[in-house]
Amino acid sequence: MPPAAKPLILIVEDEADIVTLVTYNLEKNGFRVISADDAAAGQAKAERERPDLILLDWMLPDRTGLELCRDLRKSNLLSKTPVIMLTARGEEPDKVRGLNAGADDYVTKPFSPAELVARINAVLRRADTGPQKDEISYADIHMDLVTHKATRAGRELDLGPTEFRLLRHFLQNPTRVYSREQLLDQVWGNDIYVEARTVDVHIRRLRKNLGEPDLIRTVRAAGYALDEKAQEG
Repeated sequence: MPPAAKPLILIVEDEADIVTLVTYNLEKNGFRVISADDAAAGQAKAERERPDLILLDWMLPDRTGLELCRDLRKSNLLSKTPVIMLTARGEEPDKVRGLNAGADDYVTKPFSPAELVARINAVLRRADTGPQKDEISYADIHMDLVTHKATRAGRELDLGPTEFRLLRHFLQNPTRVYSREQLLDQVWGNDIYVEARTVDVHIRRLRKNLGEPDLIRTVRAAGYALDEKAQEG
């Protein structure tokens, strides 16, 4: 059996020194690397090469990284490709803007190459593009994707189709915080228009179905997560 291909990382960054530094450290850690120095070239290269992950600078010569990230999330080819934003903007509102644009993670410049590699590995693990499991679990919640049934502590949950998809998404990505916009894209689909507040309605229904103790954590100005520590917040 041939060895698995090394993950391909696309760097969209106009600072040559950063591209050189990141490329060196990623290749040293077993990644393949390609790069582009503006948004247009980055989008074209992403569509052509289909990278496993994109490192995207916030400030680019032709467009912002936020705008490009939003376009990637609307693309049939790239909507599921993980994106990590690279930026000198370290304030919480800026991080929230990046996440709301569809980024999977956020690294503030200057950054440690070792931390960046660790973040990339973590995001790739979460993306898990391999075959889906037939059963997924977290805490005392269990979901059978074949029979389309979910239980909590052995009690069958009476979930509507949207609540089922929402719970499945949370179970596949436990403890990770998702904004309303990210949930709309990944649970409802980016080609369907519904109000962001619709997410709140379905979160309330899901909470009611799951019962106590509450496992859905609300993160102010950021979104929601399925987390055993929800009660601690």
